[in-house]
Amino acid sequence: MGVLDAIRQILGLSAETDASRDADPEDLFGMSTAYLTMEAELDFEPTGDAALCFANVDSTAFRRARTEVETILDVGSDETGTTADFIEDSHGYHWVVLHDTDFENLVTSIHFAADTLVEEGFGSRLLAALFAFERETTAAYWVYSFRRGSYYPFVPTGNSERDQRLEFKLETMLDGELEVEADTAYWYPMWPEGDRHPWG
Repeated sequence: MGVLDAIRQILGLSAETDASRDADPEDLFGMSTAYLTMEAELDFEPTGDAALCFANVDSTAFRRARTEVETILDVGSDETGTTADFIEDSHGYHWVVLHDTDFENLVTSIHFAADTLVEEGFGSRLLAALFAFERETTAAYWVYSFRRGSYYPFVPTGNSERDQRLEFKLETMLDGELEVEADTAYWYPMWPEGDRHPWG
């Protein structure tokens, strides 16, 4: 098992027993104001990308729920301009990756996808939602952990290293706008592969 496998196993499984509170897709709307602070106070611009990570279930009911998400996002793209990619990464995790220059549309679409899976009884399969930002050559993410019901910042710097000083600065600036995970032991990295986003 590689490092990424181990981390994602913890994020998706072990943390469930240590959940601080139930995850609520409504928490995702906190990003509707947080991204303004990221821009105004920290000069981090949204990249136009957000993603929902979940573990697959080999069942007809789950395939039906996933198809519903795909269909409605596809139909909605004509109105909002939000495009969606459905990706399976090299570790077997599935991603709904959304692209839109309008950040509010990203938040709404991520919420819809997560809420649909919760309503269909698959909330336990949701792992994380990621919102991507950039400042010059620095990429930063706000990660919502469905197992913990809270957000945390993640700033990868390459070679499986992270800028923890900047992560703490992001926490300081956004705590109060977002439900930030107080225990940094649960700030799990979602390492990108090369120069790409964590979803590949």
